[in-house]
Order: sequence, then structure tokens, then C-alpha cells
Amino acid sequence: MVRLLVVVAMALALACGGAQAAKLDMDAVNQAQFSEGEPKGVDPMLLKAQIFLDRARFSPGLIDGRLSDNFAKAVAAFQAANGLPSDGKLTRETWDKLAATFAGPVLTSYDVTAKDVRGPFTKRIPTRMERMAHLRRLGYRNAREKLAERFHVSEQVLRLLNPKTGFRKADTTLVVPDVGRGDPPVAVASVEVDKGARLVRALDPSGKPLAVYPASIGSEEKPAPSGGAQVKRVVHHPTYRYDPKFAFKGVRTKRPFTIAAGPNNPVGSVWIDLSIESYGIHGTPEPGKIGTTFSHGCIRLTNWDAEDLAAMVKPGIKVDFKDETAQEGQAQ
Repeated sequence: MVRLLVVVAMALALACGGAQAAKLDMDAVNQAQFSEGEPKGVDPMLLKAQIFLDRARFSPGLIDGRLSDNFAKAVAAFQAANGLPSDGKLTRETWDKLAATFAGPVLTSYDVTAKDVRGPFTKRIPTRMERMAHLRRLGYRNAREKLAERFHVSEQVLRLLNPKTGFRKADTTLVVPDVGRGDPPVAVASVEVDKGARLVRALDPSGKPLAVYPASIGSEEKPAPSGGAQVKRVVHHPTYRYDPKFAFKGVRTKRPFTIAAGPNNPVGSVWIDLSIESYGIHGTPEPGKIGTTFSHGCIRLTNWDAEDLAAMVKPGIKVDFKDETAQEGQAQ
């Protein structure tokens, strides 16, 4: 009996060792290959697929190495654009198409600079909008949050990739996703806001998607508009002005107020102003909630996706609000 217990213990130790070997590191992710089944937790193959999608501008939103609705929608959009059945499931054929989009390693090294760790940071940000108005800047809380957003990745995954790093010192070398998307497309003819699928698409003149982003779009209380609009202007580092007529839930004051600029501002790092008064496409201080929560009527993207779209659009470009769910959005 004792011998049997020893054998079982050794087997468990080997299994645990295998699990340890499968933890995230540069080699595990860069060398990951397609496998069947539904991975649990943070998975190297899913992380690699998400980076492929992000680079190809079929954004999965926050890169976190997990199965999610945003991931399925990104896969479905990529499949539809490449003539594959758009069910949102990562198949071998889809994997091969994704892998063909980028031949380099999806994880790379990055040397932290003095500017990365210097800030300025806003360590404590209140949840109440009225109290945010007292801050001089809505900056990142710390260098880890700043670096995670720069590389489109969750703070959890950034820590897993760099387990012995405190993210406080310059000249530290980090393992990060290579999310270089290249120059933005120049042929963007229109933007489509799909309210049912919770997606924003940048389209070429033929209606082909050049980029697809997950979005939080309106709510029953504050629905997004219908019909058409136009881009009026793009504002980088916007402030946010609250008008009492908005009557947002949880805001008690009856007076207008302005919240300072910064990536943790309620509209994030960029505002794409639309011809419909008070509506825009903008960033967010909470990228992990994109596509899973509703907005106050506007169209909310991750900061990096909003900035990517902002680099493509010009004043006068048409923005269409679509009420029906598109084919690639049916994988939700």
C-alpha cells in the first residue's frame, strides 16, 4: 500500500511538473501549435491566436489567452473575411490561415525605459465621476497598467509572462506580445457600428472589413442611435464634460463638471466625434469590460482599438448604425 502511494505521488509530481512546463513563457507561446478541445484557463495556443488576430486587425479586445465571446467574434470575422465557415470556432484551417498572416514570433522582448516607469501616474482613481473631476489628470495607475495597455494584454498575463518582474525599474527586459499592426489602411470608406453583434467595422469602398473591433454599445437606458452619421473630428487626450441632462445612473450632482484628460478618463485616450450631438466612438479605462457591458449610449472600444480606428478615419466619413446582427456576430 505504501509503495502504491509512493508511485501515485511520483505520478502526480510528474503531472504537476508537466503543468509547470506548460505555463506561459516565450518558447511555449511562440512554439504553440493547434490542438483540438477547449483549453481551460490561460492557454499558450489561445494567446498566440489572439496575437495573430490583433495584428491582423480582427481584434479580440484584451489579449488574455482565454476563450471568450470577443475571441469567438474575432475568429468569426476573420473566417468570414477569408472565405471560411464563420462559426467563431478555432479550427485547424482557421489556425493555418492565421499563422500565414505573420511569420515572426508572437512574443518578443521589450526593454523598459525610464519614461515607462516615471509616469506621471494617478495611483488612486475614485469610482464616482463627480470625484474624478477633482483630479488634475486621469493617468495610468502604475507602470504595469501602462505597459499592459501598450501591448494590448491583460495585467494578469503580463505578470505570468514576467513572474520575477516588479515593473518599477528601467532597463528591465520584458516578454510582451508583438502587436505591431503596421500602417493603418488608407482606403477606409465607412464605419459600421453593429449594435446586435457589439462590433465596429472599418470598411473599404466595396464593404469589405479592413478592421473589426469588439465594442460596448449603448444600453436599454441609454441606447445607441440608429441610422447614419458622419465623423466630425478626432480628439486625442480628450477631457470629458458631464451634462446633468445625461442623467447617468449613480451621478448625483445637478451641475455640469469636467474630468481631466488621461487614459483612465471615462472616454479613454481618444474621442471620435460624430455628427449626432453628444455621441462618439471612444476609448475606455476598463479594456476587460469591452463587449461584456453596456455604455452610456456611445460606442466604447479599448484605447488601442479606438486609437487604431482614429488613425483611419477623417471628417466626413460615414458611420452607419446597424440594428441587425451580422453573420460573424452570431458566434456570441
